[in-house]
Amino acid sequence: MILFNVFHSVNARGAFLCCREAANRLKRGGGGRIIMLSSSLVGSLRPNLSAYTASKAAVETMVKILAKELKGTHITANCVVPGPIATEKYFAGKTEEMINKAIDQCPHGRLGETKDVAPLVGFLATDAAEWVHGQVIRVNGGYV
Repeated sequence: MILFNVFHSVNARGAFLCCREAANRLKRGGGGRIIMLSSSLVGSLRPNLSAYTASKAAVETMVKILAKELKGTHITANCVVPGPIATEKYFAGKTEEMINKAIDQCPHGRLGETKDVAPLVGFLATDAAEWVHGQVIRVNGGYV
């Protein structure tokens, strides 16, 4: 239960508070972009990860509702959902077998890299992404 509370405090509640503050500030500024992050675990539904996965599912639901609440504000809200990305945090505590299993589950046959996700986040932050709103966009090389 402790992990459930921690994950929800950080991932769900933290995202909610940040979005609320961002929306208030962006409204005063005349518009802008809110880009949230989730996890492909929400789509893959892996056993033994329910507390973490549920906290990220809350973020995905939140962005869809927030998009409707932002009607008429010139603010867009979207959620980028990376798959397994080769970072220090991803590798921490994982065995080589666990990492290879994730690689095997990806049609590209490799872990993602930050350079695979960053261009999408960059695009969503631009004026060109004005029509992209309330979307949960998975960037995972086919992992899910």
